[in-house]
Amino acid sequence: MDSAPRTGQSGLLQRTLTTPKIVFIVIAAAAPLAAMVFTVPLSFALGTGPGVPAMFAFAGLTLLCFTAGYSAISKELSSGSGFYSQIAHGLGRPPAVGAGLIAVISYNAVTVGVLGAFAYFTQSVAADHGLHLHWSVWAVVGLVFVGVLGYRDAELSARVLAVCMVCEIAVLLALDTSVLVDRGLSALPSASFSPDSALAPGIGVSVMFAFASFLGFESAGLYGEEAKDPGRSVPRATVIAVLVVASFYAFTSWVAVGAVGPARVRGEASQHLGDLFFGLSATYLGSEATTVMQLLLCTSLLASWLALHNAANRYMYALGVDGVLPRWLDRVHTRHGSVHRASLAQTVVSSAVVLVYAAAGLNPYVNMSTSMVGLGTLGVIVLQALASVAVLGYFRRRPRRWWRTVVAPVLATLGLAAATVLVVRNFAVLTGTSDPVVTSLPWILVAAGAVGVVRARHTRSASPSHYARLGRAQSVPDPAPEAPVTRAPADRSFRKTPAA
Repeated sequence: MDSAPRTGQSGLLQRTLTTPKIVFIVIAAAAPLAAMVFTVPLSFALGTGPGVPAMFAFAGLTLLCFTAGYSAISKELSSGSGFYSQIAHGLGRPPAVGAGLIAVISYNAVTVGVLGAFAYFTQSVAADHGLHLHWSVWAVVGLVFVGVLGYRDAELSARVLAVCMVCEIAVLLALDTSVLVDRGLSALPSASFSPDSALAPGIGVSVMFAFASFLGFESAGLYGEEAKDPGRSVPRATVIAVLVVASFYAFTSWVAVGAVGPARVRGEASQHLGDLFFGLSATYLGSEATTVMQLLLCTSLLASWLALHNAANRYMYALGVDGVLPRWLDRVHTRHGSVHRASLAQTVVSSAVVLVYAAAGLNPYVNMSTSMVGLGTLGVIVLQALASVAVLGYFRRRPRRWWRTVVAPVLATLGLAAATVLVVRNFAVLTGTSDPVVTSLPWILVAAGAVGVVRARHTRSASPSHYARLGRAQSVPDPAPEAPVTRAPADRSFRKTPAA
């Protein structure tokens, strides 16, 4: 780690993002349609069956507790560093550097995983309609699309993601409405929330899949330096994202149980898996709507890829600012106001992975997507748990609001710690393979965290001035005017901020 003082890098990070735009970005990362098509049938088959909606409600309540503390600290600190900066303020710089490296690995891994899923399923859908192309061709198409938008400012991505998100949610709401009209109240069976169903064998698997389905909602904090009013937009966007995603997942999975039948849902899901929702669509909406749903599945994965690509970029940029990663990443485009070099680096990494897998003749979904998404999911849940503990540390010597800064973070920490244990214990289920190479992937996160702690401590002894600059964040500014705000990365301060 370079110990020389930073020489400011010029560039503009434009404060153009409003609460709705941040909401679109973070919900798109969760890929609601893809989660329903892939994750929910697996949870039905391997988990609690008809009790799956209750697990989504439980995950949503846990993450609402997380957002209480996350929002409280976000209102005091303005940073594009997400968990990295918040952990630095709450737990100290060594854990923060470890967490930053875990974040880079996790978000890059899940980005590559979604890339593989997009290429695989787009190839399949295109082939069903007479267009036969190798999956690597679709991967290249996606790389160009995501690479170009990632190179540009976040507002452009937000506009594209808004369209994709609205379309995928609309088609699922149309399916929900059709089932409700046809079956009435029987479409919402009480069995889904009965203790016998909610606490049935397989609860650990269903809880794991429920938390995995929220991946990406926490990335709102990464846009603090691009929001017009970060003290309001980031907390509000985080809470709205959790409420929307939790309600949508719980409701749609509940309707699916009603459409299939509580007694039959486990068997039907085991038999059809990824085709379960397409079958329901064909029955209740017709074949044309099913075709639309298949196409929107591809755009859902593409939107999630773009949102996660942007999240990975901002962690790489933040660590480049502090010299944890190469400082070549520490640049803001003079025209677009984007973290363009971090975006290019992420695109190069993804392209290299595609070349390797294509040359080896490996399956992009079975061999690449499931393992990388599993690794990224585990990493993000670990980061959420650390961030909840960081809230407790940050407010330990500051005036507290007991629910938001003590009780809710404690509850969130307990829930997220339990989710971490469940993901580790069921990692083979999450990734779909018991290959020892894949099941050993969680150790990468342990190694990254350890390396980060060691590097931070070395920097503390080798260059105290450099160490003092790690993980800094500004106090939250007043709402920005319409004109973009100039921001020099080296000028970020580490000063005490007023308590909420």
